[in-house]
Amino acid sequence: MHSHKVLLVDDHAVVRRGLRSVLEDELANIEVAEAGTAREGIEYLRHHKTDALILDIGLPDRNGLDVLKSVHSEWPELPVLILSMFDESQYGVRMIKAGAAGYVTKASAPENFVAAVRKILGGGRYISSKLGERLAANLSGHFAEEPYEVLSDREYQVFLMIASGKTVSEIADELCLSVKTVSTHRGHVLQKTNMKTNAEITHYAFFKGLVQ
Repeated sequence: MHSHKVLLVDDHAVVRRGLRSVLEDELANIEVAEAGTAREGIEYLRHHKTDALILDIGLPDRNGLDVLKSVHSEWPELPVLILSMFDESQYGVRMIKAGAAGYVTKASAPENFVAAVRKILGGGRYISSKLGERLAANLSGHFAEEPYEVLSDREYQVFLMIASGKTVSEIADELCLSVKTVSTHRGHVLQKTNMKTNAEITHYAFFKGLVQ
């Protein structure tokens, strides 16, 4: 029987080891390869036939959304399961719209993780009921759009980083952008959300459960 080859990209070796053993224990005929950075992961995909990619959203070298878009444009058929520290409200809808086949939080039970991998290997999608409701509302347009939902992906990223207390220069360093570019994004965020200060952004994001 054909064995499924899965690539697991996460920067924490302990997390990779745990997830890998869960998959190998629960699924027959599965081979799990590991990578610790986006660059290693993409390099691996270029040289090995892979049936599914499990991608951590919080990689040190590149933002998960950017990685997903690169992977999706180079390997449009490859199912990608997003693994996140954050619950669905933060990035879920954006990830599915950007082409992910599923979204699982690191806090979810191992059986959910296994079910998600099984589902995407079978050509399906894995979407929690919470994310399903958000997606349905988002796609039908039948909901009062939250101000943060009109932000571009990059603006949304900057918005979350401001909300978690980072300065413009820290954000610039982390995203490898110029301070000027980040300031422009911040300006768009304030304009589109109708806010005036970083404190308002933090308060709003905390209230909406987008940051801890």
